Amino acid sequence: MKRLTDIFVELVKIDSVSSREKDIADHIMAFLSRLDRHPSNKKPFTIYTDNSQAKTNSNTGNVICRIGSGGNFVLLSHMDTVEPTKNLTPVVSEDRITSDGTTILGADNRAGIASILYALENAITKGKELKDFTIAFTTCEETTLGGSKNIELPETIKYGFVFDSSYPPGKYISSSCGAISFEIKVRGRASHSGISPEKGIHSILIASNAIASLNIGRVDEETTLNIGMIQGGTAVNVVPELTTINGEIRSFDRDKIIREKEKLISAFDSKVKELNGLFTYNDFWDFDPYTHSPDDDIVKIIESAMLKAEITPIPTVSFGGSDANSLNGRGVKAVNLGIGAQNPHSVDEFILIEDLEKTASLAFNLITV
Repeated sequence: MKRLTDIFVELVKIDSVSSREKDIADHIMAFLSRLDRHPSNKKPFTIYTDNSQAKTNSNTGNVICRIGSGGNFVLLSHMDTVEPTKNLTPVVSEDRITSDGTTILGADNRAGIASILYALENAITKGKELKDFTIAFTTCEETTLGGSKNIELPETIKYGFVFDSSYPPGKYISSSCGAISFEIKVRGRASHSGISPEKGIHSILIASNAIASLNIGRVDEETTLNIGMIQGGTAVNVVPELTTINGEIRSFDRDKIIREKEKLISAFDSKVKELNGLFTYNDFWDFDPYTHSPDDDIVKIIESAMLKAEITPIPTVSFGGSDANSLNGRGVKAVNLGIGAQNPHSVDEFILIEDLEKTASLAFNLITV
């Protein structure tokens, strides 16, 4: 499948960090336009970008392509990379593709894009009958999942197949945690720490007391709580007036996230009152949790396509989030599929050519009759 590796190499050379995806979006749309005009293509393409950039601040919207009517399922992959790939030099060896070691490879998630595009091209050039379906390529996945949170998919879409997990082909995320990020501001009263410390209210002390009372780390087998950042104080001789705490709560159970949030607020409320301080609390959902049972249609569809490609299906749970979480949160049943992008976000990133081929075969089975 040299054509597949050629498509992949073309994609990884395009610099496209989060919120600056226009160049790769243009490349993808041109690729799809050529396929739409191919003499063997029997289904019309509707290719466009949505208006998500108004909310994501990207320089482009998500790329969406309806094949035929658009069908009831979408194949999705994100366009952004976590670091620039402007000076990337891909190295294709016998069994894998790497960078030259000075940059990331960007297989996360150019492997997903390449597999989808190649599968579509392969199906058309071979004269295979295509299903009606939709393809989407999202922005800002690496930073906020903003593209998928604001994607404007056809209303007919019921299922989503997200090509993004670093697991090898065959593994798919059947259950993923949800997460909220929170910010707490503890306000005390500033005072000179040498002359009149008694007049001050120590915001760092209040915050420390509250944090010490919490169950930080793994709360239970499906829930975690983390305090990731603390900032406070202005000088060594001033009782700190303001301390800001940032953290997150993750769980596969939405109710457990709410319960841990309530415990968190209660802990700070108690410790603030003890020392006559004040605090404010704010949070937002990073992504919603989802779980699909073996009897769900989405599971049956993906496992059937894997078996047809001679790939062993392995349902897997994940404490990470992806565009699949966004889709599930919007009422589209979705799973995140392993594509084999190994050591992502590092200069040691690579992908086995065999895994790239397996992923493309899976996409081919999903879109052909």
